[in-house]
Amino acid sequence: MGNRLSKIVTRTGDKGTTGLADGTRVQKDSARIHCLGTVDELNSHLGLLLSETLAQDVRELLLMVQNDLFDLGGSLAYPVAPFTEDKLARLDNAIAHYNADLPPLKEFILPGGTRAASLCHIARTVARRAERDLVALAHNEEAPTNGLPYLNRLSDLLFVLSRVLNRSAGQAETLWKR
Repeated sequence: MGNRLSKIVTRTGDKGTTGLADGTRVQKDSARIHCLGTVDELNSHLGLLLSETLAQDVRELLLMVQNDLFDLGGSLAYPVAPFTEDKLARLDNAIAHYNADLPPLKEFILPGGTRAASLCHIARTVARRAERDLVALAHNEEAPTNGLPYLNRLSDLLFVLSRVLNRSAGQAETLWKR
C-alpha cells in the first residue's frame, strides 16, 4: 500500500472531488466513486452480519469476502490494479458447498427469518446494487476484470447463506404466496 492515511481530515474533498489511488481527482458523484461507495456499504453490511453469532466456517468465509471486497474497492480506486479470478473460484466453491445440503426451492422465499439471515438478505440486495453500479461504470470506463461475476456470485452466495443460517437456527423459510 503506497499511502496510508495518517491524517483523516484533509479538506481536499470539500469542493466535491475525491482522489483516486493514482492521484487523479474525480467528482464524488462519478460512476466510479458511486460504485466504490456501494462496495464499501456492502462490506459494512457484512461487518454487521459478522457481529451476530455465526458458525466458524461461515464467519471465516465472510471475513474472506470482506477482504475480497476491500481488494475490489482497491481495484476501483486504482483502475489498473487487478482483481483476480481465484476470488471468483472461491465463491463458486462456497456456493456449491453450502447449497449441497439445502432442499431444492419450489417457490420463491421472502427475505427474513433470523436476524443473521435477514442481515444476509440485506447484504445480498446491496451486492446486487453494487453489481448494477459496476455495470453502469463499465459503460464508459474500465471496470475491474472479474468484478461483475464476483458480485453476481456473491449475491448468490449470500442468498444461499441466508437459507443456511435460517436452517441451522431451526427457522422455517417464509414462502412467497401468489
